[in-house]
Amino acid sequence: MNAPATSNKANGAVQQLHTDAYDWTNQCVKCGYCLPACPTYESMGVESASPRGRINLVKLAAEGKIDFQKDLSGPIELCLGCRACETACPVGVPYGHILEAAKEAIGNDQPVNDYMTKIKKLALIHLFPYPKRLNMLGTGALLYQKTGLSKLVRQTRLLHTVSPVLSHLEQALPAIESPAKRIRTGTIIPAKGQTRLRVAFFTGCIMDSLMSRINRLTIELLTLVGCEVILPENQCCCGALHSHQGEALQAKALAKRNILAFTQTDAEVIVNNAGGCGASLQEYERLLADDAEWSGAASDFSRKSKDISQILHHLGPLPFTAEYRGIVTFQDSCHLRNVQKVQKEPRLLLQSIPGITYVEMEGYDRCCGSGGIYNLLHFEESMKILDGKMNDLKETRATSVVTVNPGCQMQMNIGIQRDGEAGIKSMHLVEVLAKACGLK
Repeated sequence: MNAPATSNKANGAVQQLHTDAYDWTNQCVKCGYCLPACPTYESMGVESASPRGRINLVKLAAEGKIDFQKDLSGPIELCLGCRACETACPVGVPYGHILEAAKEAIGNDQPVNDYMTKIKKLALIHLFPYPKRLNMLGTGALLYQKTGLSKLVRQTRLLHTVSPVLSHLEQALPAIESPAKRIRTGTIIPAKGQTRLRVAFFTGCIMDSLMSRINRLTIELLTLVGCEVILPENQCCCGALHSHQGEALQAKALAKRNILAFTQTDAEVIVNNAGGCGASLQEYERLLADDAEWSGAASDFSRKSKDISQILHHLGPLPFTAEYRGIVTFQDSCHLRNVQKVQKEPRLLLQSIPGITYVEMEGYDRCCGSGGIYNLLHFEESMKILDGKMNDLKETRATSVVTVNPGCQMQMNIGIQRDGEAGIKSMHLVEVLAKACGLK
């Protein structure tokens, strides 16, 4: 299929989008099954905020009929990328791939040189790909909490004066564990008892720098069910944020670094504990499909990638030593549910804990509004979606809302704080399981 002729400055972007996404846009039959599944369509109520509307805009842009920055950029940027529409679509339109292609083409057409864009690119290119830099950030955050500076900032509302958005995110940070307890890459942790499976653990970037306690507990749980756990050296950020922001070349470079790091082990499974990261790891096969040198290794890598809940459920039961008191509900990570197709395992693990009262939340499969860095870039839109989620959460009377993604966990923390719900905790699945196993 030949791309349409264009004569304006967007010619290169049009050609790129036509090549990367046009055939996919033609798969959409405009049936509207995606509309009820889309959180931004529900909160904004306009066609351009729906998957169907966005696909049509991408198609028009690929045909050179609309302007990338004026007509396409806004609707695309306001998409959460939750991919619930893919689950609802009766003809299997790969919306996530269309979205990423559109973001890349928009960025290549005319990058916006505003302050937030510069900060975003700086973080994506010079921070997230480097674990040591992120760990330094985590250490700084630990000192910020331990010295009492965080209490002073909250009492004086200093950060709120500078940026209400950053103030909410700062309050949502979990208590950060000492770097001395972080299990270093290059380490092999033996199974407790007979070795049933050799796994390589993907530490992630935010998980390793700001939530290293969850990583440590993940490894301890894996050893309890008979896993020998390898932490490969030279692993790095999965590239999910880069893909979601149109930085395809950077995402591919990070994928290759991780594939190389993990293929140097003889692990049978690659385990992660973050829904968004896991989705990215499983999509390395698609990301590098056109790279003859890497496609085979990428396919093998994606096949081996599993969420922590899948492994713990498969090798369980866990050796619980204590009852868990309270009502617990589960908030699905969009990328765990819609991309990795993992739904039952987290629930079965929670329901297996002695003493627990499990209640399913209305709209459990609806996005919480976190969306990677969406809540940072589009705070008000994110909070509208979160407000609906909080209404559903309060109906359960839960004392703990559990998820399997750091962004979701922090987003639910923001909602709990905004609503003054001191009786509810936002927790990672691993934290709940570890507590019931007597781990600290």
